[in-house]
Amino acid sequence: MAQLLRGWSSIDPRFKHIRPVVYTVSRVNFSGFTTPGGNGGNGTGGTGGSNHSTAWSRYNYYRQQEFLRPPNASGWQYYGGQQQRHYGMLIGRVLRGVLKLRYLVLGSAIGGGVTLNKRYEEWKDGLPDMKWLEEVFPDNEKWAGFTKNLLAVKDAVKDSIEIDPRLKQLSEHKLNEWRQWFDQRLDNAIEAAETQQNPQIETTKEELRAKNTVNAKGLSAEDSRKRVDTLQAQVDSLQTEIMNVQLKYQREVEKLEKENRDLRQQYLILKTNRKQPTKKRIKKSLIDMYSEVLDELSGYDTSYTTADHLPRVVVVGDQSSGKTSVLESIAQARIFPRGSGEMMTRAPVKVTLSEGPYHVAQFRDSEREYDLTKESDLAELRRDVEIRMRNSVRGGKTVSMDVISMTVKGPGLQRMVLVDLPGIISTQTVDMAPDTRDQIKHMTEHYMSNPNAIILCIQDGSVDAERSNVTDLVSQCDPLGKRTIFVLTKVDLAEDLADPNRIRKILSGKLFPMKALGYFAVVTGRGRKDDSIETIREYEEKFFKNSKLFQSGVTMSHQVTTRNLSLAVADRFWKMVRETIEQQADAFKATRFNLETEWKNNFPRLRESGRDELFEKAKGEVLDEVVNLSQVSAKKWEELMNSKLWEKLSSYVFENIYLPAAQSGSQNSFNTMVDIKLRQWAEQALPAKSVEAGWEALQKEFQHLMEVARRTPDHDDLYDNLKSAVIDEAIRRHSWEDKAIDMLRVIQLNTLEDRSVHDKQEWDQAVRFFEASVKDKLQATETTIGEMFGPSTSQKWLHWRSSTEEQNKRRQVKSELDKILDSDSKHSPTLSYDELTTVRKNLQRGNVEVETDYIRETWYPIYRRHFLKQALNRAYDCRKAYYLYSQQGSDCEVNCSDVVLFWRIQQVIKVTANALRQQVINREARRLDKEIKEVLDEYGEDDEKKLQLLTGKRVQLAEELIRVRQIQEKLEEFINALNLEK
Repeated sequence: MAQLLRGWSSIDPRFKHIRPVVYTVSRVNFSGFTTPGGNGGNGTGGTGGSNHSTAWSRYNYYRQQEFLRPPNASGWQYYGGQQQRHYGMLIGRVLRGVLKLRYLVLGSAIGGGVTLNKRYEEWKDGLPDMKWLEEVFPDNEKWAGFTKNLLAVKDAVKDSIEIDPRLKQLSEHKLNEWRQWFDQRLDNAIEAAETQQNPQIETTKEELRAKNTVNAKGLSAEDSRKRVDTLQAQVDSLQTEIMNVQLKYQREVEKLEKENRDLRQQYLILKTNRKQPTKKRIKKSLIDMYSEVLDELSGYDTSYTTADHLPRVVVVGDQSSGKTSVLESIAQARIFPRGSGEMMTRAPVKVTLSEGPYHVAQFRDSEREYDLTKESDLAELRRDVEIRMRNSVRGGKTVSMDVISMTVKGPGLQRMVLVDLPGIISTQTVDMAPDTRDQIKHMTEHYMSNPNAIILCIQDGSVDAERSNVTDLVSQCDPLGKRTIFVLTKVDLAEDLADPNRIRKILSGKLFPMKALGYFAVVTGRGRKDDSIETIREYEEKFFKNSKLFQSGVTMSHQVTTRNLSLAVADRFWKMVRETIEQQADAFKATRFNLETEWKNNFPRLRESGRDELFEKAKGEVLDEVVNLSQVSAKKWEELMNSKLWEKLSSYVFENIYLPAAQSGSQNSFNTMVDIKLRQWAEQALPAKSVEAGWEALQKEFQHLMEVARRTPDHDDLYDNLKSAVIDEAIRRHSWEDKAIDMLRVIQLNTLEDRSVHDKQEWDQAVRFFEASVKDKLQATETTIGEMFGPSTSQKWLHWRSSTEEQNKRRQVKSELDKILDSDSKHSPTLSYDELTTVRKNLQRGNVEVETDYIRETWYPIYRRHFLKQALNRAYDCRKAYYLYSQQGSDCEVNCSDVVLFWRIQQVIKVTANALRQQVINREARRLDKEIKEVLDEYGEDDEKKLQLLTGKRVQLAEELIRVRQIQEKLEEFINALNLEK
């Protein structure tokens, strides 16, 4: 501080009077400031105690005085100077402000520079990567060299072209013109090269001069011309290449500009939060809206259990009575397939007729429109209708309840909805299902039982009225005839066959025991399949115009022709619609309320979801588990593979390799037999068994993940059947790659070639593996023995168990066999003939008769347990035998060939598990994921699968509620449009 003030005083003399105070304070001794009279702060008195004026006390005294006095000539003195003090403090404040402002300006400049540099780096990072241009364009040095070479070539070519004297005969004017043309082409090539900077053209001046110099003295005119043409061709080639590069660069620039425009447009959209314009809603006609309601009902009412009382025109009649022809005449197009006497209508066909500028037809579930003015489209439409009918028939049935819905639009068509039903039959043929007649009758009665349905009863006029089946059904469903319209077809054939008075009775309603709103006579064709609707219309009008039935007054003019029939049916249809539609809408509104109430009472915290939505949720959960499968660690996969491999291979290793080799009698024969059997195993069965084990491990882990997901708190049991079906189907389809078996065979054969244990750690692992495997087999053998010989003495007393007669008999045989093993602990695996005879005779003395096979069957588990116990003892002896094995090898005093065998097996399992783990992670998990997605996609398009796998009250109630809600909403929409039309 003192030095700082000295510096200030050197700058401004007004700071000089501050120096005495600073100097005095700086020389104060602060070592003893505790008490005025203390010695070093101990408070006990000292040399300075009598004066009561230590350095600290003097400092405090001066500090308490609020004035300073400038020095004079006699020394340092202090006096009161309030005015000088204010002046000094003001100067200090000003100086402090100036210094602070300087630091603020300096800090702002530094901070602004850092911020500007950061903004520049961010802007530079946001620019597109243009490093690829550095690879395309040459650097400056290459281009400078290239340009220099081209200029030199130009000069060389000019200087090297010497004209042969024999060419002097040529016109001088032509020669100069040629030279100017050639120079111009060279200049253009050089200029283009300078513009585009092509690095690929690096021809030196010497090369061009050697190739293109034209020695006019030793060449003919023809040779000179050829040389010049060659040189010109090379120049043209260079120029073409340059132009191609220019076009390439131009395309790249245009591509970048387009991307820039797209990015800018996206940025503006995001910036202004501009929404995409909504698709303009197409206004539907009344009949189309009404048809959609009926389509919803047809899907909802597949079992005929819902009270569907919406009006529609039901076309009924006997088979081949002409009802389909009547419908085609009303639709003004031959849209249905035809057959001679064969049943063609196998399912209900709902046809919605509406007026439009073009005569077209379209299925409800298809976007294609058929042009009914073209015969080719009509043929395709008839073929598609027939295909849909045959596809709707399942399970050996002849007719189907599924509705085929289509729309026909055209100029002059009356708006209405007609349903064409299969014709009523009297006799079933052998190619029909046994219940065909009953099914058709039930279907017809159902559609006619609708109290608001208009029944269009079709009667064949060319047959006897007594053979009619349909009139009885119609009279039963509509006895008063308030909604029935009777149509007599094939009147042209009946004119000559029937009595005119009989036709008069039919059309007046006095012949059949049924009543109707109106009676009509129509002609729907001349019996020719190729006749068009226009031809049939003309024939019909001509017939009634010239018919004696019409001229004699048998029929009235308003009762004939298909046109009058269409007008009458359409008029009655819309009258029925206006009278009943609101009542039906109220009925569905009440049904919706009841279903919603039931849903809230049963599932108050769940939203009603249909099968499609539930399937999508289940699909998402299954795919999530597939993702979890890919997150299983490599260590866990190897553990799973090791466990599954030994589970699959242990039985073969013991029964086919280890036991036969161990019971061979000597260590050399053991090793030889082991090598042979291991190689045969690795070449044949081992790779396929390994792949099978890997696939089972993959399947087990995936099912484990699914089981863990089921135990989560938010798990929904509704999806379990669907998930299980999808996984089972995907697993059934999945198969391991074929090349994996060949790869594993090579790895396993190479691994089995190693016959020596390398270190103590591997030896200990092999010993433990051998012990654990022998103990597992020993435990299984003990279980078999317990079942064969019955409970032991302790089990009889403690668990109150008793032996059967067969078990007692085997126990006696066992006691004789134990004697043989006690006498010879190294007995062979089989019993000799003498031993078998001895055992039988000993048992006969105890009145026990047994066969030789019975003794052998009892001997097998007893010897197996004896052998496994010996093997386990050898494993215990080999625990500390690695030093002897490492020194002596196969000649070791302790026989540890068993351990070496199981070490080799263990190594094979390790490398196989590692290879299978890599295949699972790299290939098989992804392939399984793909197959699961394929199964999900297939099931998503199969409504029957969804119906089969997503079941329960919750699903059924939600489906019904959703469908009723849709129907009710469409009904309200139709009623609003109908009221507006009024």
